[in-house]
Amino acid sequence: QLQASGGGLVQAGGSLRLSCAASGSIASINDMDWYRQAPGMQRELVATITSGGGTNYADSVKGRFTISRGNAKNSVFLQMNSLKPEDTAVYYCHADQIWGAWWRKSDVWGQGTQVTVSS
Repeated sequence: QLQASGGGLVQAGGSLRLSCAASGSIASINDMDWYRQAPGMQRELVATITSGGGTNYADSVKGRFTISRGNAKNSVFLQMNSLKPEDTAVYYCHADQIWGAWWRKSDVWGQGTQVTVSS
């Protein structure tokens, strides 16, 4: 129900913008996040944005990445600047709670998009 896009190959110092949109008849979504998982590593939280617009970032990306939400609050973006080879990973979007008119889903994950930063 979450579709992520925008990954790709970029040189160190470059930028990418990831997008993630929820499909279906969505009434509201509370917190949305971006996680990443590098080969052989555990999945880690990169950035979080609440329904009210509050944000939080991993120390490793502070000052370089910016998380934002679309006007309809059903989408989330990750602007990644000054990319480093250690940012290489599969990036996943995540929603804590998604509400429809008659239903609710918890802990919803997108399919992941690969980001590769070459040195």
